[in-house]
Amino acid sequence: MAFVGALSRCRAQFNTLRTLGQALASAQCTHRRLFNQPVDPNITPRFSGIATMMRLPHQPADATGLDACFFGVPLDWGTSNRSGTRFGPRQIRGESSLLRPFNSATGAAPFQSLQVADVGDAPLNPYNLVKSVDAIEEFVTTITKDGCCPLALGGDHTLTLPVLRALAKRHGRIALVHVDAHSDTTDTMRGEKITHGTTFRRAAEEGLLVTEKSIQIGLRGSGYTPGDYDWAKAQGFRLVPVDKCWHKSLVPLMDEVRQNIGNEPTYISFDIDGLDPAFAPGTG
Repeated sequence: MAFVGALSRCRAQFNTLRTLGQALASAQCTHRRLFNQPVDPNITPRFSGIATMMRLPHQPADATGLDACFFGVPLDWGTSNRSGTRFGPRQIRGESSLLRPFNSATGAAPFQSLQVADVGDAPLNPYNLVKSVDAIEEFVTTITKDGCCPLALGGDHTLTLPVLRALAKRHGRIALVHVDAHSDTTDTMRGEKITHGTTFRRAAEEGLLVTEKSIQIGLRGSGYTPGDYDWAKAQGFRLVPVDKCWHKSLVPLMDEVRQNIGNEPTYISFDIDGLDPAFAPGTG
């Protein structure tokens, strides 16, 4: 009888401990951070629903609680030739519905460790470029005030200047990795200081960039003079023309870039004409 009583007491203690363990596990699950996930195409087909970047939740103009956010900049009144990039953010979002949350080549699974959402578009004035630039800066200042990393969908390259202005308020001078066919360091275009071709000239002049840790990759095509890139080189930019990228791995180059930048806060800007025009012919 004593043995049976002891066994009963052990069972009771075990059940109590098990209950406490279940309660603790439940509490841990309750407090575990839940990350936003793209809409499951097995539940909602890719061609349906409201278009957001990678089918992530829409959190309009509010980056509260986010580690990173996508936002659109539907701008093309800073370009010198072909318009149309005002529709870029909408089109990118539509195409992004085909992206999946895991990269089998790199192992990247960003939505397992980062809280990400689409916060909509910066509010622009299509009749005034300067006011639009100011609006972009204000918008980015707002969404990054708590440390959210901004991921811009353009939009012509004018948009990068106000983004850099906003980020410099928080981080100070920033290193730049810029993939483009052009340096975008022209002083003026038809007398205008703010255009898609003057972006990084203004950024350097305003002290937004750590130019000696900045690189421009993929420069190509015809120019106006042999000295088109002299100003950028004089500021400390490293320029890598596209012919230096052909027929070789770019891994060694990017290893050098990482080593040179070190721990500096860094902005990456990718212009669509960094791709060969045979594949992306419709740029401005």
